[in-house]
Amino acid sequence: MSSRRDERKHKHASKRHEEEDNFDRRKPHKYRDNKSPERQHRRHNSNSDDDRRKRPRYDRKDNSRHQNNSDSGHQWGTKESSSDKKPVVKKEEPNFETTGKLAEDTNTFNGVVIKYSEPAEARKPKRRWRLYPFKGEKQLPVLHIHRQSGYLLGRDRKVADIPIDHPSCSKQHAALQYRLISAKKDGRHVRCIRPYIIDLESANGTYVNNQRIDPKKYVELMEKDVIKFGFSSREYVLLHEHSTDSGDDDSLAEDDPNEESNAD
Repeated sequence: MSSRRDERKHKHASKRHEEEDNFDRRKPHKYRDNKSPERQHRRHNSNSDDDRRKRPRYDRKDNSRHQNNSDSGHQWGTKESSSDKKPVVKKEEPNFETTGKLAEDTNTFNGVVIKYSEPAEARKPKRRWRLYPFKGEKQLPVLHIHRQSGYLLGRDRKVADIPIDHPSCSKQHAALQYRLISAKKDGRHVRCIRPYIIDLESANGTYVNNQRIDPKKYVELMEKDVIKFGFSSREYVLLHEHSTDSGDDDSLAEDDPNEESNAD
């Protein structure tokens, strides 16, 4: 009988020890036995210097700085939406084109900006050209137009060489320009000075022999041409001192080296 009791006690003791071992495995981490040699060795290895170097360092200052930057443009208590975002404005690129201010400063007379500049081939004529103005049947004083290479016509008397007082004419209406050109005469090339007229984009136009000319384009004038400006009734007839004769126009010698250098 005693042997059977001992066997039972032995069975109950072994079963109890097994249950206690199983219960110890189910315990939370803080209730486990951390003093075992296995766990102490593991803790010692985890706290080694190499592990400390590998661990990421938490910088509180840097984290707060990033949070402030990310939340700086946000208004708390409101929801962000795509419609509230401001459109991105493209930065204007530098512009290196000419503004015309320098030309205005250099082409100013009596405080007025001149719309016209003489070309490189501008020359003073040798022949004495004249304009004969007529107002209906009445002849007005003759205008001598051979003393300079170009004449500005318009209402602005501050800058106009030949004033035109009719209200339909512009302040700077047109320009009479003498130009050195190459022409054929008797089968040979000669260089001569011829009169031209150019309309300076006037409001009511310039007329040669009752035909309106294109603005900003030179139109060659021939002897006895009739010029009109705007709606003015005045007519200007182009003649020169030898108009009654059959004389030739101003012509220069062919291949003249002095004139070639001046033309360039």
